[in-house]
Amino acid sequence: MKDSSVKMLTKSAMIAALYAVLTLASHGLGLANGQIQIRLSEALTILPVFTPAAIPGLFVGCILSNILTGAAIPDIIFGSLATLLGALGSRALKSNKYLAVIPPIAANTVIIPLLLFYIYGIVPLWLSFITVFAGEIVSAGVLAILLYNGISKNRDRLSL
Repeated sequence: MKDSSVKMLTKSAMIAALYAVLTLASHGLGLANGQIQIRLSEALTILPVFTPAAIPGLFVGCILSNILTGAAIPDIIFGSLATLLGALGSRALKSNKYLAVIPPIAANTVIIPLLLFYIYGIVPLWLSFITVFAGEIVSAGVLAILLYNGISKNRDRLSL
């Protein structure tokens, strides 16, 4: 059964808000921006496996959180596009939870270090590739799989 427009919009809005809140929490811990990033919100990139509403929700949530944490305009645009690409990839690979975590990790590992280097002047570039990759493994990999397992066990009680 397909979601109604209102239901889809509501789910997307809730996911966007949750993404923004979790990013702000990470920001408060000094982990949302910079060379070392472990955004708790990146665990939500597994949600497109469960619902297509997560794709716009993650994208809008990333835009909002990047604005609220004071990111530069190119970072707001391209960082959010990285999240969108990752979400689309996760949805495409929804049949395997382990493969579904790869697109967000890959998109952010390629795009975010380039933004850190070209927009913020953070050097060396190679170190940003390593640190962003490591942060993504933790948040969009390990935490996402834990979230997947929790949702799967409680799917009958959730409206995803």
